[in-house]
Amino acid sequence: MKKRYLLLPLVALALAALAPVPVRAAEPGEATEATRQANAAVLQQLPFPDNQDFADAARGRIAPDEAAMIRNAAGQVVWDMNRYKFLNGPGPLETVNPSLRRQATLNNQHGLFQVTENVYQVRGHDLANLGVITGHTGYIVIDPLTSVDTARAAMELVYTHLGRKPVRAVIHSHSHADHWSGVKGVVSAEEVRAGRVRVIAPAGFLEEVVGENVFAGNAMIRRAQYMYGPLLTPGPRGQVDAGLGKSLPRSVVSSLIPPTDSVERTGQTMTIDGVKMVFQLTAGTEAPANMNIHFPELRALFMADNCVAALHNLLTPRGSQVRNARAWSGFIREALERFGETSEVVFVGHTWPRWGQENIARFLRKQADAYKYIHDQTLRLANHGHTPAEIAEAIRLPESLAGEWFNRDYYATVGWNARAVYQHYLGWFDGNPAHFNPLPPVAASRKYVEFLGGAEQTLARAQAAFDRGEYRWVAQVVNHVVFADPGNEAARLLQAAALEQRGYQSESAVFRNFYLFGARELREGVRQPFAKVPPPADVYEALPLDLIFNGMAVRLNGPKAAGRSLTVNWHFTDTDERYVLSLENAVLNHAAGKQVPGADCSVRLTRALFNDILTGKTTFLARVLLGQITYEGSILKLNELMSLLDEFDLGFNVVTPLEK
Repeated sequence: MKKRYLLLPLVALALAALAPVPVRAAEPGEATEATRQANAAVLQQLPFPDNQDFADAARGRIAPDEAAMIRNAAGQVVWDMNRYKFLNGPGPLETVNPSLRRQATLNNQHGLFQVTENVYQVRGHDLANLGVITGHTGYIVIDPLTSVDTARAAMELVYTHLGRKPVRAVIHSHSHADHWSGVKGVVSAEEVRAGRVRVIAPAGFLEEVVGENVFAGNAMIRRAQYMYGPLLTPGPRGQVDAGLGKSLPRSVVSSLIPPTDSVERTGQTMTIDGVKMVFQLTAGTEAPANMNIHFPELRALFMADNCVAALHNLLTPRGSQVRNARAWSGFIREALERFGETSEVVFVGHTWPRWGQENIARFLRKQADAYKYIHDQTLRLANHGHTPAEIAEAIRLPESLAGEWFNRDYYATVGWNARAVYQHYLGWFDGNPAHFNPLPPVAASRKYVEFLGGAEQTLARAQAAFDRGEYRWVAQVVNHVVFADPGNEAARLLQAAALEQRGYQSESAVFRNFYLFGARELREGVRQPFAKVPPPADVYEALPLDLIFNGMAVRLNGPKAAGRSLTVNWHFTDTDERYVLSLENAVLNHAAGKQVPGADCSVRLTRALFNDILTGKTTFLARVLLGQITYEGSILKLNELMSLLDEFDLGFNVVTPLEK
């Protein structure tokens, strides 16, 4: 049987595994006069003399990480805060929106910080923060980052300055990989199995880990390259920030340990190592499985990613389920009502804490109202008949909300979130029958270019618009020329220049990264992976078989499978689990606890061996020949089924047409 990966890698696993040599070298351009004027105007629009955030971001720092650089076991640099020192210097950066530069400079604060008595954070070691609560005998760790390497380095900083004590519990506040994937840099699976460490997560955690990171994992990885900009060179004309933090690590070692404890309801309490915790479930907000945590005796409230120092995404551009803005707002207000009077500090999964009840109340209330305003006003305009594009253009936060730095567009934008609200209630269709079944991008682009008088005339007009500073329009119209003829060098370069200026003007770090990475790929082409990145063994060992078989179904090539009918029994001898996998009507289904008499193939193997096959450590055929897998029926039928599973290309085109 041919070696093939049966499931998808998780988000961010292969972000740095791309070839280091571009197709053709191209340097980013300078800021145009229009961009310089646009960025200069920002300095007059926002309260830049307000420096309270800088005091808060630096407050309680016990020690910076002096090296500011993290290496993996092979000595390769996976994280380097030194690359962002350019943000700390004096003078303007004409290629960076001043508001975004302010946020990026605040996110440069890194090291170990004391939040309040017995509460600490490591910031600037990853996109997210690692939280540490000191108990009677050890530590409780909250959200162990994206990668084993960065989590291990964060814990070493804790041990150096707070002392080496055992970890008694790890808490995953929600199902996004930057808050759980580094867990084995903090504790081992053996410690958890032995009962020395508890792993706590909200209800539905494992299902959402798969749903958001495996089912659509390949597409999310590709789009995360755009969203976080880890492959862009940090610098004034490159990546400066990700809005919530600097970026993702340059390479990721993922891990997962299944939860030992599930939080099933709001108000549920636990006391671990003498530390009392009260949980608030917030499903459907920043993540489908999500929770906040109150520490009543420490008078501290952890809001996970439900509140951060930026307007958050209601639909993340890397792709995810649409989030419920009304519920999100309601859960923030519920947290304020439940815990506000007994909290002296609120700390979060990204960015820095807030101290003082009045300040906390303002922060929570105004973030809640920002999401509620976008929700309500989007639906008001939709009920007047306005389309998503019209609503996104029209909606603006009132000054009482927009004037707060923590509600600025560093991660999402107001217009982007308005589109997400519309999608949540009404879907992608705007009601215009002309948009029911439009031509696909390449066919439509060829028609547009023809109507505009051909590529040469279109580009001449677009260049004139570019010279007038109309970059938004240029990016829209030249995209048609690129899709009609992706080999048109002049079109690609003009499109890249327009996207680049849009990036230089963007207050949103996410939008800047998208624009600049798109510009790079237009100039240089897609950098293809230099090696196959296998799925992470740690993660798939932790997943139940139901979720694994669901992941396989996503990979079934329906057209190739049409007209075929296959049934495979699986018996995992070490766990005594039985499944039947059936292909019919070009759909792959499975049923637990069953075996079908007369199946095309019945396979017996251990779950441990199945994990090795899933992650590419071995092949099915090799283990059959060694007698470690036994079967009845036709092994060729199983091979036929496996041959119908697609392998996904991480380097698919985004800013140019997909290759046929």
